[in-house]
Amino acid sequence: MFLAAALLLQATPQCTATDTALPANLSGWTAPADGFGVNKAVMLDAGDVAKLPSFPAEVKPGGAVMIGFRIKTAGRYGIALDQRGWVDVVPSVAGGEALKSTVHGHGPDCSSISKIVRFDLQPGIYRLYVTGLATPSVKVMLVAP
Repeated sequence: MFLAAALLLQATPQCTATDTALPANLSGWTAPADGFGVNKAVMLDAGDVAKLPSFPAEVKPGGAVMIGFRIKTAGRYGIALDQRGWVDVVPSVAGGEALKSTVHGHGPDCSSISKIVRFDLQPGIYRLYVTGLATPSVKVMLVAP
C-alpha cells in the first residue's frame, strides 16, 4: 500500500504555476473573451437544471448551462471545462439529439482544465449543454481541432 502511494506521488507532477505552459490550441483558456467561440474561454453562470427548459433527456442533476455556437470548418473540436460536468452537443437551433462524443480526457498537467470532451462537428449551428455542475459558474472553451 505504501509503495503504491509513493508511486502515485512520483507520477503526479509538481506544479509551481497553473496554466503557464498550455499548448497553442489551449492558449485562449487564460485570455479574456467577449463571447464563446473557438479558442475563447468564457465564464457562464449556472442555473438549476430542474428549472431550465429544453435540456436533453439524459442530463445530470445540479447546475447547468446552455450556449449556442457556430462551426465554420469541419473537424474534431473539444469542449474544455474547469470542473467535472456532463457535456452534450446538439446540432441545430432547436430540437435534435445529442451527438456521440469521440474522445474524453483531462486537461494538461498543471492546468486548471479539468475535462475535455471531443466531438466530430460539421459546419453549422450547435447548442452546448453542460449539466451536473457543483458550482454556480463554469469556465468553458471550444477547442480547435
